Amino acid sequence: MSSVIIGEQFQTLEQEHETAQLGMWIFLATELMLFGGLFTGYTVYRTLYPEGFAEGSRHLDLIYAGPNTGVLLLSSLTMALGVHSAQTGRSRSTFWYLVLTALLGAAFMGIKGAEYYKHFLDGTVPVLSWSVTGANASAVQLFFVTYFVMTGVHAVHLVIGIGIVLVTAVLARRGAFLPPPRHTPVEMVGLYWHFVDVIWTFLLPLLYLFGLHP
Repeated sequence: MSSVIIGEQFQTLEQEHETAQLGMWIFLATELMLFGGLFTGYTVYRTLYPEGFAEGSRHLDLIYAGPNTGVLLLSSLTMALGVHSAQTGRSRSTFWYLVLTALLGAAFMGIKGAEYYKHFLDGTVPVLSWSVTGANASAVQLFFVTYFVMTGVHAVHLVIGIGIVLVTAVLARRGAFLPPPRHTPVEMVGLYWHFVDVIWTFLLPLLYLFGLHP
């Protein structure tokens, strides 16, 4: 059986794994505070300007958000399969599942980029391209400011995630996570990826579905 090398600061592989998990959960807690602040700010402004935010939401298009939601949910599945493959010592499967996850993330960014470009053409990008008029124009503009900030921060996290997943895939291809007890890094990357996906499931109803009701 291949020997498993652990960090000199740890007594057992289990301790190393638990420490990595704790560190990742602490990191995700700080990320949750960041997004929690954005969600709170959005909720406050939406409460103050309900009509303007509802009108702004109606300018968004589920033709983009719907497929993007499906893409991210599918990427969560491929990531979970990648983690399972790493846990069972299947480096080749781990590699391909991680590559597929990164490709799905890139597809999400491509669709989001097309959506941003449509906003630019429609004149719903504050400062750069704005043509919305009417009694609620200022509130609609505030909605789009929060929309671009929130989806933009999410996009940055997703781009970072894509890079990390690709690096992890290369390491998996080289057998860096063998024997199976060495799969902890893949698990941590999986936690980060799932977190980013969950954030989108909150952004979808907050931004896109809010204006659907009369």
